[in-house]
Amino acid sequence: MKRLAPLHRTEPMIKLNTQICWLLALLSPFATLAAAQSSDPILGKWYGMGGPQLDRVPIGFEFKLNERGEIKAYLSLPVANFYNFELPGVAVRDSGKYQFADVALTVAVDHGKLVGTYLWAGIPLTLERTARLPRELPVPAYPRGPGPVWMAKLGGAIYAPVAVRDSVAYVGTTGGIMNAIHVRDGTFAWTFVAGRPLHGEPLATENHLYFVCDNGYLFKLDRRTGKEVWRYDLGDARVSRPLGHQVLPEIGIGAFDFDQSAPRPLLVDSILYVGSGDGSFHAVNANTGVRVWRFEANGKIRSDAASDGVRVFFGSFDHIVYAVDRESGKEVWRKDTQAEVTSSPVLIGDRLIVGNRGGLLAALNPATGTTIWRMLFWSSSVESTPVPGPGSEFFIGSSDLRRVSRIDAKDGRVLWRSDIYGIAWGRPAVTDHMVYASAVGNTPYAFMRHLGGLSALDPATGKTAWRWPVPDSGALYTGFNAAPVVAGDRLIVGGLDGNLYGFSIRR
Repeated sequence: MKRLAPLHRTEPMIKLNTQICWLLALLSPFATLAAAQSSDPILGKWYGMGGPQLDRVPIGFEFKLNERGEIKAYLSLPVANFYNFELPGVAVRDSGKYQFADVALTVAVDHGKLVGTYLWAGIPLTLERTARLPRELPVPAYPRGPGPVWMAKLGGAIYAPVAVRDSVAYVGTTGGIMNAIHVRDGTFAWTFVAGRPLHGEPLATENHLYFVCDNGYLFKLDRRTGKEVWRYDLGDARVSRPLGHQVLPEIGIGAFDFDQSAPRPLLVDSILYVGSGDGSFHAVNANTGVRVWRFEANGKIRSDAASDGVRVFFGSFDHIVYAVDRESGKEVWRKDTQAEVTSSPVLIGDRLIVGNRGGLLAALNPATGTTIWRMLFWSSSVESTPVPGPGSEFFIGSSDLRRVSRIDAKDGRVLWRSDIYGIAWGRPAVTDHMVYASAVGNTPYAFMRHLGGLSALDPATGKTAWRWPVPDSGALYTGFNAAPVVAGDRLIVGGLDGNLYGFSIRR
């Protein structure tokens, strides 16, 4: 019996050893992870500054191992509304560097800091270790502003800004009707049935109104009566315009191509210049409606043209910004921007400012098309059109960036950016005392929060003076795709809900 005693005493030890082995096996992945984290210097959280010298912003990354032991990157970029956003791909180690080819991120640990470049522009990064990365904050409780003093129900969604002349606002809708609305009280002066959706801003002159319609025509109306004077065939009546479904997001997948604008005609010396959905660009005699010349591009032209008196500039969905001779229509130069040009080119001093859907904003030499400077809008498309400010400065909106920016056209220096909490497709309305910006809401949206509304910003600082939020209607897209327009003591803006709003403002 005494010989058996040791066996009895070791039986609990055998069970304990078995439990320890089982526990070690269970914890081995975590032990491997901990070992890898302690041995791989890139793992963990990093935060600091990134971007070119004239546009440095806070940026952070967290690097973690996935279940296969590969290094994944998670982006925190408050200016672009990304918080712990998983980037595609995994790291490839090469001579102390970590490369994430899918997002053009290359970093290395150097003397305790993380240094490298990000995105196709190769923006420089300098980051340090941190215990935490920023989180998205609730929308501040801004004052709601004056609110609308009148609302005119126009029936169809409004995508374009109004044109104002002699206290009358002219605006079209997807219902195919051009409306003339009194700015003071929102009452109707007249309506004109164009027949198909209207997505472009009209041009209002002393006696006439010019606008394009999805039935393929450029119209000229008597501005005071709404009677048709002539129509010119732009040739794009059969060009499709798929818009996102307002209730069922899956219907828009593969169909919604963000083709929701149309050009405003440009009038120079009695000649109208305007692009078409079939890729053609036209010079039309404003008096007779007869073609002067026609230029052929290779993609839809949905934005406004600009002119320096000698040349006419316009962009196309074929990625190209064109300069053509104003008299003959012959090409002077072309510039490939590598993405659809949806922002209207604008002359700011001696710079031609252009943006595209790939997130590029650039200043070109109007005479040659050569690039003076370019910048990246931090993964956001540039759909908004620049608006001149004081001196060489301009104001511009953005898409997922959600910001209105004040930028110096001389060198691309960003003076300020202000979050308006929604998609800022429309161009800002700028006065000496305020910058007004409209926003589209998109709920649900996979990547970030977008809320529809109208914001008033201090032009000197970008600080929000007030924000009028659009009530949630249950639609996928809410708020204002159209840009606001200042008309005396009224701020006029059309909504995706089919209503035209008039706000009372102080000049």
